[in-house]
Amino acid sequence: MAIDGVWVPIVLFASVPVMVIGVPIARAFARRMERESSAAPISADVSARLERMEHAIDSIAVEVERISEGQRFTTKLLSERTAPPAEPGASIPPGR
Repeated sequence: MAIDGVWVPIVLFASVPVMVIGVPIARAFARRMERESSAAPISADVSARLERMEHAIDSIAVEVERISEGQRFTTKLLSERTAPPAEPGASIPPGR
């Protein structure tokens, strides 16, 4: 289907009023949305609760790291314990 040459100026003249009216409306709507989002500051109570949660999460992270260190140590001990015994004529490596 070919576009007739008459439609080009019709679309042009129809899109100009839409742009002239639509752009200011879109800007006003965007400003209103920005104003509403910045109008609700965080209260002191919520800020204090968030700070307490941050400290609690940090302490949990430290404890989880300690648990993982203990797990690695236990795994190392168990892997050394279940290692096959050395052959009778083999030399013992230094540091043991």
